[in-house]
Amino acid sequence: MTKSHDIAVLVGSIRKGSLNRQLAEALIALAPESLRLRLVEIGDLALFNPDLDEGTPPEAWTRFRAEIASADGVLFVTPEHNRSIPAAMKNALDIGSRPWGKNAWAGKPAAVVSGSPGALGGFGANHHLRQILVVLDMPAMAQPEAYVGHLGQAFDAEGNLVSENTRAHLSALMQAFAHWVARHPAP
Repeated sequence: MTKSHDIAVLVGSIRKGSLNRQLAEALIALAPESLRLRLVEIGDLALFNPDLDEGTPPEAWTRFRAEIASADGVLFVTPEHNRSIPAAMKNALDIGSRPWGKNAWAGKPAAVVSGSPGALGGFGANHHLRQILVVLDMPAMAQPEAYVGHLGQAFDAEGNLVSENTRAHLSALMQAFAHWVARHPAP
């Protein structure tokens, strides 16, 4: 029997009706049985301020850190904002890496998927996020790369994935991520 891995899924777009949330839900549906994916919300996290860690940190921070700490790996799904990651994603990364010496991300295998309604598929955000993962000590899957363009055409009005090419690409990505997680167990 294959070991099942608990994977936290973070979506950089916090808006209602987000195409990247639809993309994350499609990835969850396409994941092999060896991965148990769960969305971890980041929209309720107060902006990172070290002063808030003195005494009792905000409840949302405590919840978030515990959800990341309990995961065997992390799947990041993000749009691109001004050629980088959205503020909500950067805030979540900062909160999970603190307080000093308690990095909840350390050693967890990761994959980055970026998506946009345009042709480039969030290339800049994808690479900026990978750069941050280095300092967080997260081994990031290098191949297959996942820049998903034309997201608005990939889903129907109900949010169902209708692009067979996108489905095939995302299925291959999730198979590769399952192998990556198995080869890079979190501490």
